[in-house]
Amino acid sequence: MKFRLAVMEDLPQLKEVYKGIIKNMEYNQIHIWDDIYPCKFFEKDIQNNCLYVLLNQNEIVSAFALYNTNSGEKSVEWKENQCKVLYLNCLGVNINYLKMGIGSFMLEKAKETAKNLGAVYLRLFVVDINKPAINLYIKNGFIKVNGIYHERIDKDLVLHEYGFEVML
Repeated sequence: MKFRLAVMEDLPQLKEVYKGIIKNMEYNQIHIWDDIYPCKFFEKDIQNNCLYVLLNQNEIVSAFALYNTNSGEKSVEWKENQCKVLYLNCLGVNINYLKMGIGSFMLEKAKETAKNLGAVYLRLFVVDINKPAINLYIKNGFIKVNGIYHERIDKDLVLHEYGFEVML
């Protein structure tokens, strides 16, 4: 398998992979992603060189984005605030590759990439109802911090998100 930065040619397949992920999440009563998020942001993520993909031959197996900031970063109590950090977003695994350890593999790749980019911590937010993701992060050494980020999506929808971090 090959891990690399995403390129514009990946965009159509990336969107199809995430449509499958979203359908699977909805089947499992995890209604947090939709037609807008995260798919509408991938083009900008590719342009900004922050979206990474894992490929098996030419098939996208998994992807994630790394950002310098997060809108919820001041909503929780991080261990340290005076060091370089990166935020992991939109980690997804192609539904054809579930239960193969790809999520853990990609978290290791995210840690390695963040460290190579000079980060001391890798942080993320996860919606409180996304139990599979929470379990994956804990299994891979992420520590839940105090506080909850209440992300207002629209007037009728607020997502309650936990912050997690791991020192690199």
